[in-house]
Amino acid sequence: MLVRLGTWMKSILHRYFSGESMDYRQMLALFLPILIDQAFIFGLSLINTAMISSSGVAAVSAVNMVDSLNIFMVNVFTAVATGGTVVVAQYKGSGNGGMVAGATAGSIASVTLLSFGIGLLMIGLHGPILRILFGSASPDVMELARIYLIGSSFSFIGLGVVQSVCGALRGMGKTRASMTLSLIMNLLYVALNVCFVTFLHMGVMGMTVALNIARFAGAACALYYLFKVDEVLQLRFRDLLRVPVTMLRKIMFIGLPFAAEQMFFNGGKLLTQIFIVSMGTYAIATNAIASSLASVIQIPASALSLTIVTVVGQCIGGGNLEDARKFIKSFLWLGSVFLTFTSLLVMPLYIPLVSIFAPPVEIVDDIFWVILLTAIAQIPLWPISFILPSALRAAGDSRFTSISSMLSMWLFRVIFGYLLGITLGFGIFGVWLAMCCEWGVRGAIFMWRFRGKNWYRHRII
Repeated sequence: MLVRLGTWMKSILHRYFSGESMDYRQMLALFLPILIDQAFIFGLSLINTAMISSSGVAAVSAVNMVDSLNIFMVNVFTAVATGGTVVVAQYKGSGNGGMVAGATAGSIASVTLLSFGIGLLMIGLHGPILRILFGSASPDVMELARIYLIGSSFSFIGLGVVQSVCGALRGMGKTRASMTLSLIMNLLYVALNVCFVTFLHMGVMGMTVALNIARFAGAACALYYLFKVDEVLQLRFRDLLRVPVTMLRKIMFIGLPFAAEQMFFNGGKLLTQIFIVSMGTYAIATNAIASSLASVIQIPASALSLTIVTVVGQCIGGGNLEDARKFIKSFLWLGSVFLTFTSLLVMPLYIPLVSIFAPPVEIVDDIFWVILLTAIAQIPLWPISFILPSALRAAGDSRFTSISSMLSMWLFRVIFGYLLGITLGFGIFGVWLAMCCEWGVRGAIFMWRFRGKNWYRHRII
């Protein structure tokens, strides 16, 4: 029986996940380390949220408010790192090893400089930013938010180094090394949080100190790997200071539209967060806990959206369009299968999972209905809304995907979210319902694009 099942599984994997560019074994070697990495990242985020919950609702609210702003800013330089991933993957697919090293150096140099600038800007303007965005929050929440914003902004440069190195490694197919670096940073973060938050009761300040130590230690390990461990790239520190303009232009061709998309997209999410702040501290806590649980359900699908950048990038770099089309379709179906499985796994465990956060009794039911709505809607909508644009971007179709994401976010999630959540009085449930509707609109646009020919006609290398 087991032999037959194994043979059947191999047949399915070979049929849908093997081609001339790579076979299912290579794809599994790419996917599994990313899956483990994502599971740890989301799982550790869940643990961190649970730990800070012990410091009270005000602490949870402050961290959630600032994290929504941090995601907005971090995704700007992460987008440029994604541009580096695409360029590295396409050069890898074409067999040009020398240009792979140049693309890696260009990605690290540009992302590090950008993250440093963004961090300085956030520290210098932290007061006005908090007052403009979250002025309606209570004074105790605002003071904790100020501490966390300054501290997390200081850590941006460390995170930028790690993100750029890991992105380049994924582009080369070295997902195991990328996973190891990410785990070092995130496991250290949790261990330090246990020390500072749980044992020393330092609250938000403890979380801020832990974040900085972990990110700068991760950056040191990432650079050590590139300069001392990796024997293929043979990079030196001076290579980061002498990146050709032509290489930077290739990276920015993908990275800048994606960065603009992330700014507008996460700007919309930030505006939505402002709606939620106006609903009160309980609404902020509901949104924070629901977001954490929804992220757990999305772990395997999120890993697919990262894996497909390398897969499609290498297919396009090698000139194999048929493999790219085949693998994109297979990844979309697999994404829905994963989301179905994880939803069926998480929902029956709702009570023990939500109890980790020790939420007020008044919001337990609200969190459940938000999670149930998301679990049902994301099965058909999440893959075409998130996995598919990652594939299109890996083929070089960055401008269209970015513009489409920006427009759908602002026309549907923000406006519709305000209408349902505030005007019609559906509260936090209305905001999340609007988000699910926006997934459907955005996904339909990307499916239309994928069925055409323009998405693969861009030349990067």
